[in-house]
Amino acid sequence: MELHTVIYNIKDLKMTRKEFLINMGVGAGAAALLTCLGACNNLGANSVPAAPNANFTLDLTSSANKVLLTKGGFVYNSGVIVAYTSKGAYVALSQTCTHQGGMVQYDPSSDTFFCPAHGSDFSDTGSVNQGPASVGLKSYSVTKSGSTLHIQG
Repeated sequence: MELHTVIYNIKDLKMTRKEFLINMGVGAGAAALLTCLGACNNLGANSVPAAPNANFTLDLTSSANKVLLTKGGFVYNSGVIVAYTSKGAYVALSQTCTHQGGMVQYDPSSDTFFCPAHGSDFSDTGSVNQGPASVGLKSYSVTKSGSTLHIQG
């Protein structure tokens, strides 16, 4: 296509003032929306919800919690991950990674908690072993009475 053809085609386009203003408004609205969505996405990357307060019990005879009778087992409850470590201790930590909010898992082979999203690794006390997380997980007290665990904190 030759340059004079392009110029000719542009000259043939006729747009009313109203159409022009509508098109400009739609374009500006789209730009504002993309900016807002980008800001919301960045907020999520740097702001993880606070760890929940906990005060609940787990019945170890319940089918949902029986995994906690075996070393290496873990469950999620009310924003908390509760694990029966390979050392034979019950541990409860916030289930939300402090880096970008991924769900941490328990690794019984190393008695650590890790986030599969970006590789953060936490000790059984919740402290950071390896980043990118720079803040530890909230730790909760666990009390065992018979076949019941009470998690609080």
